[in-house]
Amino acid sequence: MHVKLSRLALAVSLASVSINAFAQQQASAERSVERKSIMPTLEVIRVVGEAAPVLLEQTGSVVVIDRQQIEAIQPLSTEDILRRVAGINVTSEEETSIVSNFGMRGLSASESKSLVLEDGVPVAPGLFIGNDRYFNPRVQRVEQVEVLKGSASLRYGPSTIGGVVNYQTKTPDDGVELTGRVGSFNLREVGLEAGGKSTSGDAFAGVVATHAKSDGFMDKGYEMTDVMAKAGVVFSDSHKLGIKASHHENNANISYRGLLLADYQAGADYNPAPDDYYLTDRTAIDLNHEWTLSSQATLKTLFYWSEMTRDYWRYNVDTEASNTAGRWVYTDALTGNNRSFDRVGVESRLTVEHNLFGTGASSEFGLRFMQEEANDTRIRAQRSADRTGVNDRHIIDSADSVAGYAQSRIELNERFAVTPGLRVESYQQERVVLSSNNDTAKTSNTEWLPGVGATYNLSASTQLYGGVYRAFSPASNGVALDGLTDQQLDGERSTNYEIGIRGKAGTVSYEVAAFAMDFSNQVVTGNSDPNLSQSNAGKTEHRGMEFMLGYELGAGFSLDTNATWVPTSEFKTGDNQGNRLPYAPKIIANVALNYQLEQLSAALSAHHRGEQYGDAANREDIPANAAGGIWGGLIPSYTVLDLTAQYKLAANVSMFGAVKNLTDKRYIAGLRQGIYVGPERSFELGVRYSF
Repeated sequence: MHVKLSRLALAVSLASVSINAFAQQQASAERSVERKSIMPTLEVIRVVGEAAPVLLEQTGSVVVIDRQQIEAIQPLSTEDILRRVAGINVTSEEETSIVSNFGMRGLSASESKSLVLEDGVPVAPGLFIGNDRYFNPRVQRVEQVEVLKGSASLRYGPSTIGGVVNYQTKTPDDGVELTGRVGSFNLREVGLEAGGKSTSGDAFAGVVATHAKSDGFMDKGYEMTDVMAKAGVVFSDSHKLGIKASHHENNANISYRGLLLADYQAGADYNPAPDDYYLTDRTAIDLNHEWTLSSQATLKTLFYWSEMTRDYWRYNVDTEASNTAGRWVYTDALTGNNRSFDRVGVESRLTVEHNLFGTGASSEFGLRFMQEEANDTRIRAQRSADRTGVNDRHIIDSADSVAGYAQSRIELNERFAVTPGLRVESYQQERVVLSSNNDTAKTSNTEWLPGVGATYNLSASTQLYGGVYRAFSPASNGVALDGLTDQQLDGERSTNYEIGIRGKAGTVSYEVAAFAMDFSNQVVTGNSDPNLSQSNAGKTEHRGMEFMLGYELGAGFSLDTNATWVPTSEFKTGDNQGNRLPYAPKIIANVALNYQLEQLSAALSAHHRGEQYGDAANREDIPANAAGGIWGGLIPSYTVLDLTAQYKLAANVSMFGAVKNLTDKRYIAGLRQGIYVGPERSFELGVRYSF
């Protein structure tokens, strides 16, 4: 990556000038803050107090899934967890969700309009330059999943139109835990968590490692290794430092190709692209510093760096022969769409508890600088030398971005708090086509994103919340600089509204939220200026509600349910005006019957996804031949049942098992260049041992 050190130095200097100026005033104040965890991190979800977890500072809908709940689900991927969350639609391409495919609140699951974080750090390869689905954090390293919607997501960006998902990783600091799991499709997985603290308790180090291998459903095999190491130290009552380093590799026998219609209907279960491979590796380092300036002020600074490669080798198709054979037939020519991504960023946040106009307030000020670069090559090769050949397209995409935000939670009284905020994102994008005489194009844009939210505590266990805010998603380099011409595009913008209530009454917990999103300024092909090919002319409208209910039945039984109803997810302009967005079902629902008694816990869960369209044209019939491009069609609804159980053999030994897709339901998970089939019934068995 060609890091522009002068800009990075400028960003750091700006952070130092704007934030540390206040910090110096607070540094001499009395320090009486209790030490908390050793590992500092940028907090995403904050709870007001400890006794009433339904009372949150967030002014939008919040879902937190902790480690105990994750272990009960026994997921193979993060999207096994997300599909159980109200408001989220998952379109999996294979059972471990190597790439990220989910949509929130009626936004298409085939597009990325929601931000994915790991420990508060963006993990998608390219937020501004594009290709942001190519890395999905491995569930084996995840301690807690946090889903944030509504005006509270103003602290983050870009691409928070749907909301924010944060994967909080494990922090092993006390002992060793070994995990093993086997299952259908020749699944074999081993895991290690190990760590320890210093004698004083002021320092720790730990590691989380997983190796998994499987032949995969439909012979879509993979071999994955994921290693993460953490260390932290408390230097004093004022300073603590943490570091996280991770490395991930995955070689997967997957492709854009799915089954042709006749084979799907006949129950075929072969890999439709047996020689295509998706190869990824990623290395990342996060460095966190926390400075407790006083009992009222804390400064957190995060530095992050990552590099990732994604090589996608796909064989070319003989369309005529495929139609004759009724299945994809391949030639000896293949293409490697091979890309590497580099990112470096620094973010500082200053949190201050203070009085404002005679009332209590908690304010936060943040500044972030980030650089991204992608090296995009296209290799033409032959089967006889299948991963070497001629590079006939070589593009360097880059983006520099600076973001700042300020928000203040103002407690007007003991029950009522208002949180106004403002975020500003400014970015510059550049594309250089090395394979075309270094032809270059640039563009830049600045977005102003105001918002305001409020919470009102009806009681010690019931809270009203609501807000309105502006969110945006940038046009990627390939769109903003289409034809190596500055298309003069603004970001795609949405004005989001939400109101809800959450609470707990005895054995019942509940939440109901209504939302509306007016998504405008969307990029469409065509422009009244003959010199431009793109314009901000698209609009969609989204209206819906989310319902969540938990009930303790007694005798060890409990019920967890949620439903999402999105009656409106509609194109308001263009050729598809009046059509429903693709991959945006009207109804999604989840029900789980849980049982817990002494050493045994078990759950029977049902996931229902309503019918949805595969393309914006709302085509209803699924292509019957080897059609080109991205397929459309009306995807039928389905319901899948899972049965999971855990049993504690001893204080440090437990066994767990699952039967997934209990009724062996055959269903269409999604469409691309063919039909993606949902995984058939599968069995898993594992053991967990700690010492």
